[in-house]
Amino acid sequence: MSVSLPLAGVRILTFEAFGAGPFGSMYLADLGAEVIKIENRAQGGDATRGMGPYFLGDHDSHFFQTFNLNKRSVCLDLKTPDGQAIFRKLVAKSDAVLNNLRGDQPDKLGLTYAALRDCNPRLVCAHLSAYGRDNERRAWPGYDYLMQAEAGFLHVTGEPGTPPARMGLSIIDYMTGITTALALVAALFGAARSGIGRDIDVSLFDVALHQLSYPGTWYLNEKLVTGRAPRSAHPSATPVQLFKTADGWIFIMCMTEKFWQELLKVLEAPHIAHDPRFASVALRREHRDELTPVLDSEFERDTTAAWLTKLQGVLPAAPVYDLPQALENPFPLANGMIRTTPHPQRADFRSFANPIKLDGARLPARSGPALGADTDHVLHELGYSNDDILGFKARGIL
Repeated sequence: MSVSLPLAGVRILTFEAFGAGPFGSMYLADLGAEVIKIENRAQGGDATRGMGPYFLGDHDSHFFQTFNLNKRSVCLDLKTPDGQAIFRKLVAKSDAVLNNLRGDQPDKLGLTYAALRDCNPRLVCAHLSAYGRDNERRAWPGYDYLMQAEAGFLHVTGEPGTPPARMGLSIIDYMTGITTALALVAALFGAARSGIGRDIDVSLFDVALHQLSYPGTWYLNEKLVTGRAPRSAHPSATPVQLFKTADGWIFIMCMTEKFWQELLKVLEAPHIAHDPRFASVALRREHRDELTPVLDSEFERDTTAAWLTKLQGVLPAAPVYDLPQALENPFPLANGMIRTTPHPQRADFRSFANPIKLDGARLPARSGPALGADTDHVLHELGYSNDDILGFKARGIL
């Protein structure tokens, strides 16, 4: 089934590496934008091309493929006059420039709206940095784990009494990438109406702090400190946590009184229903430590799979899988979230589908580009001849 992609015809130039920028721009590429990675050949391009332990041929890693499907690659050295001239010619035929460089770099490299608006007044310049471009930390490098640490995530993750723990995935990178993609699309929409582009800025630190959400609001207004709760429990709703089963674990989410009552029916445990300690949401929260072993004893009567069968469609519950179980789970395989994305070095290379569907269909995908794979084609589009391109390559500009 062919899918009409909503960003078809939009061209976005990116200066990106690692996770946050490439993750966000991949959403744009998946939705049809022509995303051209501008890479420096002398520096090896996107640093993740060389990040192991697994590779597809020379200088093309599984890591790189994870974040760069559906993109193109052009090699160009912006620190040369000819490189800048080629870049500005490309900007004139593009809609946006996105970078995830350190906050002090876009001005130095001429990647801002002020530097480029004479080439293209409708241009949107998106800046994804660690701490922003307008403060004393603009020259600081930064990564996801550092943001989790400073924003308090490590003290709300894990079990009480254990060392501070980060989330298992680089969630701040991914959220910042998606936030930047949303901001860029919004700015493109505005530029299409007004004819005037702009700069947009998103930082890892700001997104991390924003993700503190309601625990952050509780502290800001009531000085309530949300700490770590046993069994990965919700800070207020109960029972919303892990419970032991006969063969593993199950996560139960009784977020409402209705779900609590449904759980009591499934458990067929009147002694719990009549226990005054558990008679209300507030009392269950107050007596969470007493409720946990009581429910453990009930869930340990059967397997995780058996309980899920009983609870399906009754209340929110999920098995607790390790990585192999999660990725061999029949459900994502059947619904198309895991698919084959043929690579020149490996025809059976598997990847994740974009979670967005259009008219009920998954978005199409092709493997990430080899370093500089599209350089000649893009420069020909700009009017450069074969001799011009050979000359640029001889001088190390491409």
